[in-house]
Amino acid sequence: MELPEPPWRTGARKPVRQPLSRDKIVDTALGLLEKEGLEALSMRRVAQALNTGPASLYAHVRNRDELCELMFDRILGEVDLPEPDPARWREQLKELCFGQVKAMIAYPGIATVVMNAMIPLGPNALRHGEAMLAILRAGGLSESQAAWAFDALSLYGKAYAVEVTSWRDGSAEEMAERGRQMAEYMQSLPPGTFPNLMAVGPLFSAQTAHERFEFAIDTFIAGLDTLIGS
Repeated sequence: MELPEPPWRTGARKPVRQPLSRDKIVDTALGLLEKEGLEALSMRRVAQALNTGPASLYAHVRNRDELCELMFDRILGEVDLPEPDPARWREQLKELCFGQVKAMIAYPGIATVVMNAMIPLGPNALRHGEAMLAILRAGGLSESQAAWAFDALSLYGKAYAVEVTSWRDGSAEEMAERGRQMAEYMQSLPPGTFPNLMAVGPLFSAQTAHERFEFAIDTFIAGLDTLIGS
């Protein structure tokens, strides 16, 4: 039978701390982001979760912006990238757009960081860019058409993820109260004022977010169809 070490032996009283690494820091930061949101994420908070001091993190990550870039790249790595198929390029493009958005909204706030602070250039971000361009080119778009489509779809996907996050961050009570106030304000205007806005107002909600995104992507792809060969 193996006996425990006596307390006077070196190392018996304190467990050995696992060495820090960039991957471990990113893993911890992603866990915090998923549970607490972006506002709670700081180098100090990540260090606290790792049971160390902030200075230890800077040996592996330059600052919070770099940490967020590494986190975003890790998130993109969760999305499967298809081999471009000219016969399925429309479906593949739509699946890739939805996959990217799903990955972003799983980690609240990360899309906001990418929109406001950086052009992603991590290995997974580059693979995603290459994959989307390859799909667009397989569909018959010219180099410049594929480039502009890639740019527009990337921006729209991030903007959509930001919107979904904003819906989720607000409490149900707060969102319901804001909706009630907006409806009352519009109804208080003279009859016939902004009739189209009054009619479509109820269509904009968290419940219609997925449907609105799908409509936009389908419409975009239909527009791309008209450009092929031009």
